[in-house]
Amino acid sequence: MDFLNAFIVLANFVLVPAIAYGSQLALGALGVTMIYGILRFSNFAHGDTMAFGAMVTILVTWWMQSVGISFGPLPTALLALPFGLLGCAALVLFTDRIVYRFYRVKKAKPVILVIVSMGVMFIMNGLVRFIIGPNDQRFADGERFIISVREFKQLTGLREGLAIKTTQGLTVVTAVIVVVLLFWFLNKTRTGKSMRAYSDNEDLALLSGINPERVVMVTWIIVAALATIAGVLYGLDKTFKPFTYFQLLLPIFASAIVGGLGNPLGAIAGGFVIAFSEVTITYAWKKVLKYALPEHLEPSSLVQLLSTDYKFAVSFVILVIVLLFRPTGLFKGKAF
Repeated sequence: MDFLNAFIVLANFVLVPAIAYGSQLALGALGVTMIYGILRFSNFAHGDTMAFGAMVTILVTWWMQSVGISFGPLPTALLALPFGLLGCAALVLFTDRIVYRFYRVKKAKPVILVIVSMGVMFIMNGLVRFIIGPNDQRFADGERFIISVREFKQLTGLREGLAIKTTQGLTVVTAVIVVVLLFWFLNKTRTGKSMRAYSDNEDLALLSGINPERVVMVTWIIVAALATIAGVLYGLDKTFKPFTYFQLLLPIFASAIVGGLGNPLGAIAGGFVIAFSEVTITYAWKKVLKYALPEHLEPSSLVQLLSTDYKFAVSFVILVIVLLFRPTGLFKGKAF
């Protein structure tokens, strides 16, 4: 038995990827939960909003790379990210102006807005595919690893090595910074407090002199920023493919609902619950158990509960269980 090497294998294939993936889902789920908590509907176009923001960032990144602009060891996409934020914010504000505002003025039921958002989702999905194409697009550059397997083995002398990609480290650091800034904004600034008041009681907020159009505008801008950052980080860590972002809608909504729809803390917790569940259930545990168990108990099979092809099915099953037994999620109620 060799528990240290078992832990390194576990960290390499489960812990590090799940933490990075969980950070990406948490950012995506924060956008969904903000729309639900403040604008009071489930935005099914959020996955394709992420794709659009990432697409603008990729196009600007390619242009920068073509003229020789780089960011040293870090991805050039970080320099292009502000352009993606602006492009995505412009799109969602335009969509709100010509689509959602009409139903908001009419005080349409939330289910109507959900159906409308599905229409917006298909339009955005088609727009992204038309502009950048349906295939995988790679745009990552700079240093690939913070530490590689070979470097780790040389440092520790262990049989197994740990590799941490630059994009994984960047994802976690960026997610922490974004979450801290978001909570500071919501709790310390006048605009953030107005958004929380509007979320808690719309009528009372209006009587207090809060401008609803300003609240809606700021909400969409923040959601666009969260979506773009999450989309770019996911694309850097894995790859950019428009259909993948369409599929991401399921684990993102599962994260928001598991944590408690409308609760920012719940969205973050739910993101990591879903990420760790997907990664652990679809991982083949043979190598970890080979080190962790005595030789006569070593498994001969892969010890894999589900193929990675069924990764999103894990999110679906967790979502169904939560809706059946704890529909309010881990964190009850709205807490903006």
